[in-house]
Amino acid sequence: MAWEKLGLIFDIRVHDIPWLKSHALLPTPLLLEDRLRIFYTGRDLNGQSRISYIDVDRQDPREILSIHDRPLLDIGKVGTFDDCGTVGTCVVHKEGSTLLYYNGYNVRNTVPWSNALGVAVSHDGGVNFEKMFEGPILDRNKYDPYFTITPGIFRERDVWHMWYTSGTGWKEVNGRQEPLYVIKYATSSDGLSWQRDNVTCINGAFPEEATARATVVKDNEILKMWFCYRGSNDFRDGVDSYRIGYAEASADEPTIWLRNDSLAGISFGSEDFDNKMQAYPAVIDVDDQRFLFYSGNGFGAFGFCGAVWK
Repeated sequence: MAWEKLGLIFDIRVHDIPWLKSHALLPTPLLLEDRLRIFYTGRDLNGQSRISYIDVDRQDPREILSIHDRPLLDIGKVGTFDDCGTVGTCVVHKEGSTLLYYNGYNVRNTVPWSNALGVAVSHDGGVNFEKMFEGPILDRNKYDPYFTITPGIFRERDVWHMWYTSGTGWKEVNGRQEPLYVIKYATSSDGLSWQRDNVTCINGAFPEEATARATVVKDNEILKMWFCYRGSNDFRDGVDSYRIGYAEASADEPTIWLRNDSLAGISFGSEDFDNKMQAYPAVIDVDDQRFLFYSGNGFGAFGFCGAVWK
């Protein structure tokens, strides 16, 4: 069993989107009744990250049904956690509404940026969103002193599980501070207030390996996680660039994971959009199919890619 690649699902080079200057990274799918909505983050003319979406056929995501023509959220007020940009990371249905979780970031002096996790809500099926709070719902604290980003949320009835990325420090590489991080766990009863107990689920395989952007599905009583990992010295399409990893856990033990990247089911190809990088996976079950969406070379500089489980 492995992922059969569907190619570059959304190629920004062939679509005229006035606000979008570059990138369509962190593809984030939402299943609707008659289509699949895939949120993505692009960069505008000022180089700030903004969230928008496309709609695709739920049986064949290579067929684009529509392209939203504008960003969903404004950047935050000066001094707030998202005053330099927003990055979509996870979307979940909740009793008649839709919650969009996003990274907000600030530019810094000592390191390139600071990140925290915010949430926006839609009451019209995921077309229009408004921020629920000016502040973040997951920020630095005594357990996560550097930053919190890219949550993957799996909901079972009244229990919300989150596997989020927590910064563990910074490393200077060629005069630039590069972030280090691991995947940790939090839980909630409403998707807004989260309990963190400093539990790490996916460590790096070596001290300077970073792991991020968990996406989790459940098969019977087994939780299956795809995530991405990289080294810290040459990861911008270099030898340390992002690859997709894999781990499993019992549904009764959502914090204890057995990592086995050989079962991820995907590897670099020969195409110019994912032959150097595969990052930020998002897995979703649609009817009788399982789809994977991910960012390719340059963190999704040309758009985002897709695959189907075979």
